[in-house]
Amino acid sequence: MSSSMTNTIELTPAEAFAAIALTAVAADGIITDSESQIIKSTLARMDLFGEYTAENKTQMIQRLLEQIENHGYESLMQSAITKLPANLKDTAFAVATDIILSDGDLADEEEELLNALYNALGISEDIATKIIDVMLIKNKG
Repeated sequence: MSSSMTNTIELTPAEAFAAIALTAVAADGIITDSESQIIKSTLARMDLFGEYTAENKTQMIQRLLEQIENHGYESLMQSAITKLPANLKDTAFAVATDIILSDGDLADEEEELLNALYNALGISEDIATKIIDVMLIKNKG
């Protein structure tokens, strides 16, 4: 399989947003109930997913998880970043950070993912640090 084939994951802007959230979950290889709940509640609140039924969202998440299984989360993340609308980049980073910190802990691989993600999204270190600080406070206790 050529490397160009693995990088052609076609995503809509909504799927790209959900993919960023899922790559945050994939960082440690385990989807906890709290992580799954955060993804579902976040998508439910967003206008971006207003046209999606609960079943559509479940199917989309399943497809994205299969992409992670088949191509790795890095490949899905790169495809998602190219399709993510610019006005949602900081939002996607905040959601990913919230998911990663939902267990109140920041593992080394999760910190590496957040660093890679804010750089790939073109978010300043200052904004990324503020988002991380707020999410650490939100997820304490």
